Amino acid sequence: LSSFFFRLKDDDSGDHDQNEENNTQKDSEKEKNDREKPQSTTKRKAVVPGPAEHPLQYNYTFWYSRRTPGRPTSSQSYEQNIKQIGTFASVEQFWRFYSHMVRPGDLTGHSDFHLFKEGIKPMWEDDANKNGGKWIIRLRKGLASRCWENLILAMLGEQFMVGEEICGAVVSVRFQEDIISIWNKTASDQATTARIRDTLRRVLNLPPNTIMEYKTHTDSIK
Repeated sequence: LSSFFFRLKDDDSGDHDQNEENNTQKDSEKEKNDREKPQSTTKRKAVVPGPAEHPLQYNYTFWYSRRTPGRPTSSQSYEQNIKQIGTFASVEQFWRFYSHMVRPGDLTGHSDFHLFKEGIKPMWEDDANKNGGKWIIRLRKGLASRCWENLILAMLGEQFMVGEEICGAVVSVRFQEDIISIWNKTASDQATTARIRDTLRRVLNLPPNTIMEYKTHTDSIK
């Protein structure tokens, strides 16, 4: 999955000179890695904005998961089902991924997209998430793609104004409905959760009677 997205990214026009440089760089890196094989833990290259790109305040990683309904979910099987699509550091890198991704409204079955700050896994047990919670909004079919786009653009654009509190966002495609949620670090901080709720209302343009539920991750685990 990951190489598929990167291949598409490399096809973007205007990137070819850079790709040639990257390829020669990759070749020399490969030789170096082959020489150093015994260490086996080769460091992953940090994702940074390209020249003249617009950096984001944080790097983010897209993830995708899909499961067969009816099967029990243990945290281990959940971790096996979740795939990293890729990490980006700039507005341009984000669009490169996003423009090639299926829209949530076109996903089938029991699927999720997750967009989390780099280094935070989209799991309750992650250190950044374990004392946190999430706002949940259940959507009737047909609204997920637009709401997801508005939500992640607001998150990347730092519109929530809650410092480091935002961890990531999830869209969950289900048979009867779709669900979007935004995760934050500190469930007990009511001022923060209220501000996130109000911003969500605004950026998603939700009708006043929309039901929004806040759930702590400890409750979810129970």
